[in-house]
Amino acid sequence: MSIARIRTALGGISGIHITPYGADGTIDDALLTRVVGRIATAGIHNIVSGGNTGEFFSLTFDEVVRMQAVAFAAMGDKPVKTAAVGRSLSEALATARLAVKAGAEALMIHHPNDPFAAPSAQADYFIAVAEAAPVPVMAYLRSDAIPVAEVARIARHPNMAGIKFATPNLLHLADCIRATSDCATVWVCGLAEGWAPAFYGAGARGFTSGLVNVRPGVSLAIWRALEAGRFDEARALITPIAPFEQLRTRHNNGANVTVVKEALVLEGWPVGPARLPNLPRLADADRATLATLLAGLAPSEAHAAE
Repeated sequence: MSIARIRTALGGISGIHITPYGADGTIDDALLTRVVGRIATAGIHNIVSGGNTGEFFSLTFDEVVRMQAVAFAAMGDKPVKTAAVGRSLSEALATARLAVKAGAEALMIHHPNDPFAAPSAQADYFIAVAEAAPVPVMAYLRSDAIPVAEVARIARHPNMAGIKFATPNLLHLADCIRATSDCATVWVCGLAEGWAPAFYGAGARGFTSGLVNVRPGVSLAIWRALEAGRFDEARALITPIAPFEQLRTRHNNGANVTVVKEALVLEGWPVGPARLPNLPRLADADRATLATLLAGLAPSEAHAAE
């Protein structure tokens, strides 16, 4: 797999699929196939299996491996197939080996969650995975604690296809982009559609999305507008989904996955609740708000055509 192809896909939409559960709480392979298949059919450029929207840290190692194998089989040949890896370095590398065997074309490296992680050692973690990986990788930055010089060290690794920047500190992002202006690594908005115009203005390209589970066509319409420099159009398309994204930030972002999964349930997809420590269920008032929001959003097909 060419790193150039991965970088091109990162400049599009990186859609993170949810993980559906059956009544017994285990992963529902058949429903997972349907969820991922819809995202792929819509034309999402890069599909990430095992991202935070997929509840990576609530799944066991074996569940992650199984989920990724099922998801990759459902994606077809068009999107880039990306496996999320993380936790301990040994687990990340073990997940990577099995994911590549199952069809992964790229890896997304989760930000280390250790509360005592040193900034330079966090950079070393990303680089260690990049060094060992047989496919291109993407670093997922969720903290401003890593200094610009260390971020630049990550970006300059020859196997680093992109960096998913997932904090609202646009000044830090701008500093990082300036420090790597001679580097081919793609900077991606890791805060979804609502932040994408600001990130594009700072020099990032593409964005991550959980909305693709529910309205992939809306996400694609926003991306097309941004790529064409039609920022007014992009903002107009973002306005109706802004309340959806705001709901996801409730409970210190603990409702992030919950809102996406309950939106699917409301539309007839029995994907089950989010696992603890995510919020398992929305309050009745929030669920009613979500139902109203969904009713006001045009179906994906309305935005699917070029």
